[in-house]
Amino acid sequence: MKTIGLIGGMSWESSAEYYRLLNEQVKQRLGGLHSAKCLMYSDDFEEIERFQSEGKWEEAGERLADVARSLEKGGAELIVLCTNTMHKVISSIEEAVSVPVLHIADATAKKIEANHLHTVGLLGTKYTMEQEFYKERIADSGIKVLIPEAAERDMINQVIFDELCLGEIKDSSKVKYQQAIQNLIDRGAEGIILGCTEIGLLIHEEDAEVPLFDTAKIHVEAALNEALDS
Repeated sequence: MKTIGLIGGMSWESSAEYYRLLNEQVKQRLGGLHSAKCLMYSDDFEEIERFQSEGKWEEAGERLADVARSLEKGGAELIVLCTNTMHKVISSIEEAVSVPVLHIADATAKKIEANHLHTVGLLGTKYTMEQEFYKERIADSGIKVLIPEAAERDMINQVIFDELCLGEIKDSSKVKYQQAIQNLIDRGAEGIILGCTEIGLLIHEEDAEVPLFDTAKIHVEAALNEALDS
């Protein structure tokens, strides 16, 4: 089993999910007392979010590149960035290390293709929904990506940063997310990407009538496929 390097802390709520999911999946696959071989560097999200809001993406990329170097020096044989939004700076991380860096959107696109879907809706931070770095990566696989209308994008982003990243799970917010999902379905979405690693804390498979693609779970599965590949 290869050692997985996790760039976490963005937020720690979803990073904890990565650790849980990694170990649960290792137990399912290998049985016995097996657990995941992994290292996690948990950064300070307050500082990363400040880079985001101020548009200092280059500085953010340099910061996470340093984290990736630390993980590689610590023995990581592949790198997983435990957040969707910061994949905007994935090239800085890839250039900083010699080990594979597993892109969350690539893993998600493969899962969508395996389900033979052609049009999906995307929920995430405003950066992920409105900028092209993520949508283009999905679209490169021939998949059409729909995003919510502006007011719903504001609501989805607010819930992520003001609730989910703080560990607050509210039924009222679930109802709003479900309505946003239904609106995307009405526009032709055959499935929904939960394109923020915190959204899976709020929305689950039974909350929509179409397939949901929980990117944290998908990313973990891809990482273990790589780590366990002999």
